[in-house]
Amino acid sequence: MKRILFVLLMLSFALPALADYDKPGKGVKVKPARATWNTGYFQEALVSTGLKELGYKVKDPKELQNPLFYQSVTLGDVDYWTNGWFPNHDGQLPKGAYDKIEKVGYVIKAGGLQGYMVSKKEVDKYNIKSLDDFKRPEVKKAFDSNGDGKADQTACPPGWGCEGVITHHFDVYDLDDHINPIKAGYSASMADTLARYNSGEPAFFYTWAPNWTIFKLKPGKDVMWINVPKIMPKESQKAGEDRMTVSGIEGAVTDPLKAGFVVSDIQIVANKEFLNANPAAKKFFEVFTLPLGDVNEQNTRMEDGEKSSRDIDRHVQEWIKKNQATWDGWLEVARQAAK
Repeated sequence: MKRILFVLLMLSFALPALADYDKPGKGVKVKPARATWNTGYFQEALVSTGLKELGYKVKDPKELQNPLFYQSVTLGDVDYWTNGWFPNHDGQLPKGAYDKIEKVGYVIKAGGLQGYMVSKKEVDKYNIKSLDDFKRPEVKKAFDSNGDGKADQTACPPGWGCEGVITHHFDVYDLDDHINPIKAGYSASMADTLARYNSGEPAFFYTWAPNWTIFKLKPGKDVMWINVPKIMPKESQKAGEDRMTVSGIEGAVTDPLKAGFVVSDIQIVANKEFLNANPAAKKFFEVFTLPLGDVNEQNTRMEDGEKSSRDIDRHVQEWIKKNQATWDGWLEVARQAAK
């Protein structure tokens, strides 16, 4: 009887220690942010779920425009987000930001790809390699759906960062007389592009990754990434000029591909004071990474109507279950970092 009581007594001391090990973030409130584009919601929800499993009390994310987020995280008003695109976002950071913030890990290395895509059937038929090919009369005619004599391109809505780059391309490559950029709402325009493609018509559009478009239209099978004629960056792109040409892109018409947009790494950005005070969270940020295809697939589910908070939470739990060993491994190394 005494032996049993002794064992129970020892267990009573051990259980709190075990609980503390499993929940190194217990008692810590975390203030995440997220970007305004919904293709980044899934990553934020996964990371928040991981922190909750580590014991952190994670508030609902504050949705912020890029410059406001970087100002807020520098000041410590929010702790982190999963939506950093670098080097694309470098110009949006306040002066001295890197004294206060840190980029941690890679959500998707080289995942922030942008560029122009064309239906593979037409790429093969007309030997399309770059935007310059849309100056050829037979190519313009094939992609002219409204009879104005120009190829129709699904582009970016007014106010988007990509709109400025596309406008720059039209200027420096002299495309105004050859291509008509459609700048309506992107989702509606791309839905129309997809419908026309499915009916056998050509497709020509701007897109980025992660995105549902390159899940429904497979690079290399349905569509191909095409080049800009030569790399001629905007002033704001010059710091990332060496990353506007990229190798190893599936479905590119050439290797390397002259994308004309800076190819970015998607990374977590966090306040340094928060990271220093929370080694478990920092380690989880460092090891957390996602396959681009998984994000494209989830984004497609959102585009197909599964876009409520409840839907996204379900997507998160399904992804964790499918990748349970990897997930548990991330949590374990995060717990070890807090010892």
